Amino acid sequence: MTPPAAPQGSARFRRHSLTAKQAVLTLGIAMLLSILAGAIELASDARSMRQEVEHQTRHLLALVNGTAAEAAFQLNPVLAAQVAEGLWAGGHVASVTIRDDFDRVMATRERPSEAHAGWLANALFGDILHYRETLTYELGSGEPASAVGEIELSLAPGSLSRAFIDRSLLVFSLGMLKALAIAALVVVVFHVFITRPLLRVHAAIAETDPRHPGQWPKPRLERHIEDELGHLVESLDDLLNAFQHGLNQRDALHQISTLDGLTGIANRRRFDSFMADSWQRARRSRRPLSVIFLDIDNFKGFNDHYGHVSGDDTLRAVAGALTRVVTRATDLVARYGGEEFVCILPDTDLEGARRVASRIRDAILALDIPHAGSEHAEQVTASFGIACTTPGDDGMSCEQLLEQADRQLYRAKHQGRDRIVWQE
Repeated sequence: MTPPAAPQGSARFRRHSLTAKQAVLTLGIAMLLSILAGAIELASDARSMRQEVEHQTRHLLALVNGTAAEAAFQLNPVLAAQVAEGLWAGGHVASVTIRDDFDRVMATRERPSEAHAGWLANALFGDILHYRETLTYELGSGEPASAVGEIELSLAPGSLSRAFIDRSLLVFSLGMLKALAIAALVVVVFHVFITRPLLRVHAAIAETDPRHPGQWPKPRLERHIEDELGHLVESLDDLLNAFQHGLNQRDALHQISTLDGLTGIANRRRFDSFMADSWQRARRSRRPLSVIFLDIDNFKGFNDHYGHVSGDDTLRAVAGALTRVVTRATDLVARYGGEEFVCILPDTDLEGARRVASRIRDAILALDIPHAGSEHAEQVTASFGIACTTPGDDGMSCEQLLEQADRQLYRAKHQGRDRIVWQE
């Protein structure tokens, strides 16, 4: 079974990750430095190899000089051939010639394939390929040494260039291995000390709840408390806490802007927003939506008799009674204006809204606030108008639902107040 392919985005992320970029950059720099160092080392190695070749060749000629001179003095071609064969057997020797003092060739060996040298061999070894030395022989009895012939030796440029290339490949191979080792070491160290802490910071930011940025899972980078990474984490912490402070201020201002300053319950702005949202939800779910309008009876007379301070206290007391009765999180109690209040009851039919209105009426009566200016009761009362619909079923709009509840409240007022009215 073929394993599932890795997500393309994940592969792209790995290719473009900080570790991958740093690895490529480090490897490139290490290889460039390795090439430069290798070039310098090759130049030095070429000089060393020239010196070694020249030294070894002259040393070799010095070793066979006596034997070759003996062969030339005695005109012994067999001995001369042995000397030539011994020199020619060397790995880099292309030709050897031994002559006597009459310039006659006594022995010679040559590699025909080395007749033409390449440009590299000529560039590196062209001036040290040919050697010619005079053979001298000690006659004894205090006589000075005399020349008895010469030996001529030529080195094989191809053999020398191949040896140099082999050494160059070894140098470059070791250089590349060192570059790879250095790059790998730098990548590992960079990942452990830089990339991994950065990834921890990135993961912490990714896990942060945008609604509560101040509660982000701040990472603890023990090895980087005093360096740039530690300062980065502290700066991020300060920034996110500043964001949290701003959000808190925004929420506080929003709450203030949606609350009635006198009663502490929702204001008209909050009511309009909540009503629109509740209407849309009810239309999608095909569930009933009820609205209760209520108005404190003869409130102007109450203010005229007891004063506005007592009137404000009464509004606050009625608002408190409403919030004690309407407790569902899906419902809303709001001050609609003046002494008028409204309740939005999602997922509540007409019968349910009647029961809620009845409990509110009882709660207001239980406040037992005296009302000497009332024409129908000795205490503060309220009139109620109820409307209910299932959005989408009867073609009623949200505005029409509110108008109907307001008409029922008007009917309650004209029917004698302190009552609940609805339309069947």
